[in-house]
Amino acid sequence: MSIIYEPSGKAREYAALACNCYTGCNHACKYCYAPAIRRMTREEYKNPIPRRNILNEFEKDCRQYYWTESAVLFCFMTDPYNSAESELRITREALKLCLKYQIPVKILTKSKTVLNDIDIIKKFGPHITVGMTLTFDNNIDSLSWEPGASLPFERIETLKTLYNSGVHTWASFEPVINPLQSVNMLMKVIDYVEHYKIGKLNNYKGLDKKIDWPVFLKNVIDILRGKKPFYIKKDLQENAPQILLYGNEIQADMFEPKSF
Repeated sequence: MSIIYEPSGKAREYAALACNCYTGCNHACKYCYAPAIRRMTREEYKNPIPRRNILNEFEKDCRQYYWTESAVLFCFMTDPYNSAESELRITREALKLCLKYQIPVKILTKSKTVLNDIDIIKKFGPHITVGMTLTFDNNIDSLSWEPGASLPFERIETLKTLYNSGVHTWASFEPVINPLQSVNMLMKVIDYVEHYKIGKLNNYKGLDKKIDWPVFLKNVIDILRGKKPFYIKKDLQENAPQILLYGNEIQADMFEPKSF
């Protein structure tokens, strides 16, 4: 059973390698696609459990990828800092294995509890980057759409703490449900985020069809271009073809942690 794998399709825009240490996630995001892929109900998926024999299997994969130049993303199909992690510490132990086998890491989470592992994270030096998914700028919308995730101000403070601790940071804006709120959050973290990946909302009850994506993309570019590196995901590129993008703005792997 491989834990580390090579993503394909849209997932490849985030990382060349990825892993999922848990099945399920308590964040219970309304837009989450994972329950359908896992053939589970949303209620079932709200109870994260570690994958069978996870750390032994993960170490087997680490031996295979020893000294790889490609970073492993934690995670696509779950949040590495879901509610079970605070007790089980699977992600923490997996990070230790990545250090042992000198594998660079990318983390993407919606939880402030990533700071529980800041001691391990700092040991990676330039070989890790930690990201937050940012969606809403207020507690009401956040609790409605992502009831189990950290609140917006908590995610901002987490990025600030990481950045001020010398950890490389990034932010993912996908899905974009309310473009004005996404732009607001982008500006709120600009001093603490080194790189951005910007996407859109896809196929959610027709809501994505009502959003003016060229206007959103132009607003993003006006803020970031010349200030911070960013990547525009293909779905957003295709829905705003009239917006000129430079080569470095459509390179998915432009901002990667250094290999060991």
